[in-house]
Parts: sequence; C-alpha cells; structure tokens
Amino acid sequence: MPGLWRRYGFFGFCRLLLDKLHTLLCFPGARLVRRPAYVRGKRGIRWGAGFTTGVGVRLDVFAEDEAPRLTFGNNVQLNDYVHIGAVEKVSIGDDVLIASRVFISDHNHGDYQQPDPASVPGVAPQARPLAARPVVIGDRVWIGEQVCILAGVTIGPGAVVGAGSVVTRDVPAGSVVAGNPARVLRVFDEGAQKWSKV
Repeated sequence: MPGLWRRYGFFGFCRLLLDKLHTLLCFPGARLVRRPAYVRGKRGIRWGAGFTTGVGVRLDVFAEDEAPRLTFGNNVQLNDYVHIGAVEKVSIGDDVLIASRVFISDHNHGDYQQPDPASVPGVAPQARPLAARPVVIGDRVWIGEQVCILAGVTIGPGAVVGAGSVVTRDVPAGSVVAGNPARVLRVFDEGAQKWSKV
C-alpha cells in the first residue's frame, strides 16, 4: 500500500480504490477497469482473468443474442481511450498489450468488397447495412498508440504493430509492422534470437 500511495498521491489512490470497487461489482474476474468505461452489449463480451483498462475505454457489441462477439484472453491490458466495436467477432488472445487511442472494428457501414446496391454513394452511410468480417489478435501481441485495425484482419502471435499504423491485411506471427497501410518491417529470427529487417 505505501508504494501505491507514493505513486498515485492521495486523490489518485482514492480514485484507484473506487475503480477497484467498481471493477469487483461490475466486471467480475477483471483486474481493474478504470472509470469512465463505456460498455454496450455487455452480454456479448467475455473477459479473461487479469483484464485491465485505462480511462475512457469504449466497448461496443452489436448483437441480439448472448453469443460472445468480443472475447479477451487472460492478462489483456487496454490503455486509455481504446475503442473496440464487434458485430460478428473480435477475439483478443492472452497477454496482449494495447496502447492508447487504438480503434479495432470487425464491421463497416456498407459492403465495399463486393457489389451491393445498398452500399452506394447515394445511400446515407448510417442507412447502409453493417458488413462484418472477424478480427483475430493472437497471444502476446503489442499494439502501439493510435493504431487502427480494420475488419477481416488476423494478427499472428508475438507481432508488434507500430504507432499510428492502419492495419488492412493480416500480420504474420513474430513480425513488426508499421505504416498506412501497415507493412512488415522486421521478422523475429528464432535461430539467431533477434529481429531481422525484411
């Protein structure tokens, strides 16, 4: 306790205690969910042990049933102002670290992958049907600040996504990607035990 007191100060420590109480009451099994947290469709979310968030996290699940659409593995940490939206499936593995202001979505307003008469410029975006493709984030992934991960993307275990990246296609396991659109910059060499440039 003395270490926490010194780290957070009096008011920070009091806020931490309130956040912990809020977590115990509203998010059983989670480690700490800091307030304010905005959660819509809570029935469709599955939390792993040790789930932790920063402030301002927004989780939106759009489903009529209670089937899990958004799942978190164990020891997942979301930092401040992360926004995740799920219609079909967003799956996040164990030991994933997500920096602040990250956006992850498995859906779009309209289908732009194939011809769809309801997804044309003459239809208002909010009137277009939601088109969804699953997002899968593997174990031990690190996602940097202000990353955007779009529908249909799989990020392999142990990957690193650099700050400010827009991820539009799959990320190989054990790789470092960055940019808009994100591309592979480094790959982990198991034999040499180092990150090698591509």
